[in-house]
Amino acid sequence: MERSQRNWPLIVACLLVSFFCLVYPIYVIRPFRHQGATELLVALQVMRFRTAVTAVCVLLAILGAVRSWRHESRPRLWRRVGAVTGVVGVCAFTALSRVNIYELMFHPLDAPAFEAAGESKLDKDEKLVAIEVNGTARAYPIRGMSYHHIVNDTVAGVPIVATY
Repeated sequence: MERSQRNWPLIVACLLVSFFCLVYPIYVIRPFRHQGATELLVALQVMRFRTAVTAVCVLLAILGAVRSWRHESRPRLWRRVGAVTGVVGVCAFTALSRVNIYELMFHPLDAPAFEAAGESKLDKDEKLVAIEVNGTARAYPIRGMSYHHIVNDTVAGVPIVATY
């Protein structure tokens, strides 16, 4: 095996590891899906260490591409393009893993609208998050909060955050 070909497994491994660090937490920690305790623990550990792991993957992929490039006895365009593409992929997965997808998914509701309880068309069994501050009561239907998960509001002049 030519020396330049020995670096391909390193580049491919870095590509797979950085892809796993990006995709696995998103797959496990998504709304309306049951998460098992073990898979959730693994996803949280991946999120905890993925910055360091993906940084090492970037460095190793670059090293593999440079070594592949320098040790080719007969330069082949497709090998060089493949090595650069692999490094770009590792860098892209690393950069995307820094984006907090959950902030993009769930936008806080900043201007809730309210109506009197007697005028409400809520089902009698509707679940609510309720709060009372200085004699002023508010109720936030869980079904309405299911997309936002967070409601920023001011009740009786006191800023609050309702969540579940």
